Amino acid sequence: MFALLLTVPWIGVFISYGGYGTVHPGTNIAPVSAVFIAGVSILGAAFLLAWAAETAEKDVPQAFAIAILAVLAVAPEYAVDALYAWQAGAGSTEAANLAVANMTGANRILIGLGWSGIALFSIYRAKRASDPAVEPRSGVLADVVTLDRGISLEIAFLFAATVFAFLIPLSGGIGPLDTVVLVGLYLLYLLMVIRGGVDETEQHVGVPAYFQQYPKIPRALVVLFGFAFSGAIIFTAVHPFAEGLEHMGLQYGIPKFFMIQWLAPLASESPELIVVAYLVNKARTTAGFNALISSKLNQWTLLIGTLAVVYSISAGQVGTLPFDSKQAAEIWITAAQSFFAIAILTNFEISTREALALLGLFVTQVAAEFYIVQAYAEPTATSLSMAILYAYTAVYVVLGVGLVIRRRESVHELLERTVSTARSALMTEPSQPEHAD
Repeated sequence: MFALLLTVPWIGVFISYGGYGTVHPGTNIAPVSAVFIAGVSILGAAFLLAWAAETAEKDVPQAFAIAILAVLAVAPEYAVDALYAWQAGAGSTEAANLAVANMTGANRILIGLGWSGIALFSIYRAKRASDPAVEPRSGVLADVVTLDRGISLEIAFLFAATVFAFLIPLSGGIGPLDTVVLVGLYLLYLLMVIRGGVDETEQHVGVPAYFQQYPKIPRALVVLFGFAFSGAIIFTAVHPFAEGLEHMGLQYGIPKFFMIQWLAPLASESPELIVVAYLVNKARTTAGFNALISSKLNQWTLLIGTLAVVYSISAGQVGTLPFDSKQAAEIWITAAQSFFAIAILTNFEISTREALALLGLFVTQVAAEFYIVQAYAEPTATSLSMAILYAYTAVYVVLGVGLVIRRRESVHELLERTVSTARSALMTEPSQPEHAD
């Protein structure tokens, strides 16, 4: 009930100002008020979303419930990026670059802050409370978060999308072919998880356990309401939340482009990070990491793929969302970071050292770029920024290749598991076990 009450102030603001798109921080509402009211509502909606997903696990495969949760949690990011893609289709070159910048920023935040932060939080929490997913090991910063080996399908699809992403800048834009490949990958992934059986999930407590006791139809209605209501709150509140942060950032001299790439995505990613932190705090670390990986997969496939669709609809014809050489470099470093992160997970573990490596590389790169845009004028700033992007891209790739070679047996196991899962899911007539006479 408390989580539901947190959304009430935003509902009041939303209705009183006239609906979606009418709340504009800095124009008809103070930025600080917008950030506080919208932020609190997003927090409440994130809890409702997590409860709905956990309740749904009684009736659908856990992977599918988590996939739906991931899509809804990052829906605000889709909305922000779609806005820029639409403006690009109407002829704005700047908007096209902002769409790519916002997309790459969101993806890198998800890994650089999300994956690393949740891993470190899980390990820290396990020192005070038992967590079966955290394994203490001897050595400096050697404790690990162990992942469910059933997540091999998501890791493999994420790897395929990452390999393809390296090719996107070569065409100078995001076009129809990119849409077909990336959206196709995600639809194939969903097909496989939908055809999976309902898992015996861990025992739930609290709100999800209460709703799972309902009969099937009322339980389904509760889940649908939770998804729809929380999704609507997050979708409508996150833009004023991000816009309020941008206005506050401008007061401190933060450049607009930098805010679009980092501050706005950080705001739009907040619902998901809250959901995952909630799951980890309930010692459901495995489910939390599954949600993070699923979110990365849908952002790295659906988000990129749908940009070209929105752009084409706005332009009135099938077209390619263009971007400049700076954004090409942004896509490459994002793909390289994704490759390194996947290499870390090939043995279904992430250690404290590995989490710190992800966090450190992300933070130092963003800090270096921030210093450059503050200290240098154009075109020097862009030139230096691209040099940093290429350097970090190389570091990510070298580290990733090194891990893949070192863990080649784990990579082989991951591929075997993925092939086995794919065969089971795509067989038209599942084989029946043989019985002795």
